[in-house]
Amino acid sequence: MQTTDQKIALITGANKGIGRATAERLAGLGMTVLMGARDPGHGEEAAAAVRAGGGDAHAVTLDVTDAATVREAARWTGERFGRLDVLINNAAITGSGRVSPVDAVDQIPSGVDLDMVRAVFETNVFGVIAVTNAMLPLLRRSPAPRIVNLSSGGGSLALNSDPDGPLTGLPPSAAYSPSKTALNALTVQYANELRKDGILVNAAAPGYVATDINDHQGFLTPAQGAEVVVRLATLDADGPTAGFFSVDGPVPW
Repeated sequence: MQTTDQKIALITGANKGIGRATAERLAGLGMTVLMGARDPGHGEEAAAAVRAGGGDAHAVTLDVTDAATVREAARWTGERFGRLDVLINNAAITGSGRVSPVDAVDQIPSGVDLDMVRAVFETNVFGVIAVTNAMLPLLRRSPAPRIVNLSSGGGSLALNSDPDGPLTGLPPSAAYSPSKTALNALTVQYANELRKDGILVNAAAPGYVATDINDHQGFLTPAQGAEVVVRLATLDADGPTAGFFSVDGPVPW
């Protein structure tokens, strides 16, 4: 086991987009970043790029819907580092291929394919539970553990139910948006359970970021989207828990 004073951060879906930008930022802050990716080649390519920039990065084969890879990632992390300081649950899918949620008319509740809904929840909700529970024993060994769940403004019930709100242009969604609403609820429940252990758990709304998930239609860069994620991953001991935040502050539930 390698002993280090550097903080250890694991990021799911870290080979591209917000996950990769977050890895780059945390590595720049001196953390050792474990970059989870379903494809080992893509993961190693991303980790090598972070190392080339002077960061300490390691690729970890991790598919949040595959229990075997989740268990192996936890075993390897524990054997290699002995603990985990930061867990960022970033991996997610829209369910509509590379089509932006703005255009995802196939998610309209009255006509949605239930298999799509199940697949989205499998990654965006159940995958978060699987990875979090596998990593909790390692997080409990950290002096200052943090969990950040990548949510979305589209998961806000308050914003979605406002007929004059900022999301009125989006078609109704029975898959992606409800999965993020469920993730928000899950974030609060984990925070309530773990606050006595000093584990801060929060949800991040990165904004409309240009990534593969929306065919790069977003107007923010991955680095801009990662800003709130990094902020929550590096909270002081008196920082918030059970919160939902964008870079501008709290987001309504």
